[in-house]
Amino acid sequence: MASSKRLIVGLGNPGEAYFDTRHNVGFRVIDELAERLKLTLKTKGSSILGWGKWKGHPVGLAKPTTYMNSSGTAVEDLMRKNRLEPEDLLVVVDDINLPVGTIRIRERGGPGGHNGLEDIIDWLDSDRFPRLRIGIGSRFREGRQVDFVLSNFEDEEKELIDQAIVKARDATLTFVLDGIVTMMNRFST
Repeated sequence: MASSKRLIVGLGNPGEAYFDTRHNVGFRVIDELAERLKLTLKTKGSSILGWGKWKGHPVGLAKPTTYMNSSGTAVEDLMRKNRLEPEDLLVVVDDINLPVGTIRIRERGGPGGHNGLEDIIDWLDSDRFPRLRIGIGSRFREGRQVDFVLSNFEDEEKELIDQAIVKARDATLTFVLDGIVTMMNRFST
């Protein structure tokens, strides 16, 4: 049974070198949420983490300090320590299969080719957690996917991605208050 406490985990890669890359949109959403909730995030265990409330509802914000493809251990640790169920978790992640700035929300499901999601599914032994995917596009030559996801957005894409991050922040706050179904109904594109 889901609790009233929510955990929002944005996926990305730690370090300045990755700060503005396509792969780090999950981290950017967490930063937007922390600013909105006036939360200070601090390194604790294998995550940068902060707990607070949104309109009376407890919510944690986390950015794993592991690299993207090894996010599962940090997420599992947070879930266990806070006695949360998969339904209490929302993972925010980039998606090369969606056009830049598009948001897709799912209640559960497979990794869809995303190694970070796959690692979380493996560590939780469950795919029953909600996820919010933000499209980062797929304009890369065959064999150049890694270079692409670790690149910065083009100038013409920045406004779209900035808007998507704000929309993802607002969708996440809806998840905290009203749950995944309401979030999907209001924000899926």
